[in-house]
Amino acid sequence: MTMLYILLGIMVILVIWAVSKYNLLVRLRNNRENAFADIDVQLKQRHDLIPQLVFTVKGYATHEKETLDRIVSARNGASMPKVSTKKSLQKMRLLPPFRD
Repeated sequence: MTMLYILLGIMVILVIWAVSKYNLLVRLRNNRENAFADIDVQLKQRHDLIPQLVFTVKGYATHEKETLDRIVSARNGASMPKVSTKKSLQKMRLLPPFRD
């Protein structure tokens, strides 16, 4: 009879050990799946943000170009003397001379 209780005790211990190992494996599988799901979510967020980033960079490039154009025109306007267009074109020999 004691031998039966010992065998029954060993069987219960083996069943508890097997269930705990199975639960450990299931938990590890779920952790792995959750980790890959998190990575997928982050990659999708990055993919969704790329068009916004491109739009922002294009807008900033347009702003920079407009600012550069204003600076160049202001610099050119300040450095060149104010001369009539016809006279300046005649000096550059783009127009034939004419008499007033």
